[in-house]
Amino acid sequence: MPVWLSEQEYAVLRAACAQMMPSDQGAPGADEAGVADYIDIFLGAFSFDPPRIWAGGPTSGRHGGVAGFANFHRLSRLDELAWRTRIEGSQGMPEREFNGPVVGLQERYREGLAALGQDFAEVDGGEQRRRLRTDEDFCALLWEHCCEGMYGPPEYGGNRDGVGWASISYEGDVQPRGYSDTEVSQP
Repeated sequence: MPVWLSEQEYAVLRAACAQMMPSDQGAPGADEAGVADYIDIFLGAFSFDPPRIWAGGPTSGRHGGVAGFANFHRLSRLDELAWRTRIEGSQGMPEREFNGPVVGLQERYREGLAALGQDFAEVDGGEQRRRLRTDEDFCALLWEHCCEGMYGPPEYGGNRDGVGWASISYEGDVQPRGYSDTEVSQP
């Protein structure tokens, strides 16, 4: 169930992410990693209390210690203003337009997904790739967020079960255990 996107937009996003990072020869892709979930949660970060912007810490609990990443930090007034402006845009609000009007990520995704077409998830892969190439700016934004969702900490909604990390032989954050001298000295 999408957090911020409509079900139709989510279906288009999921198909677009799968084109950007397809599953290949047993290696996980965007679908397995929940990349569309990561993007949807990020766009709807202010649907949560506290907002899903900064995971807590100091440790994730994956290798000992407390699972602090599961608890998100409250934002200061200034941080909230900055993140709302980035995600939601300035929306004509003077406090968000101190540097001029800002088109937020939510609007960029709404427009980009709409331009791909409501039938995007149903058309063949060649047509999906053709449509993705028509908007280089949206494609670059989507690629950036696909990478974050594939390889970022799972607490943000992507990299489900650490599949992105496993695919590149990265064990993820290892605090408080850390790395031994041998691990950082050997290839």
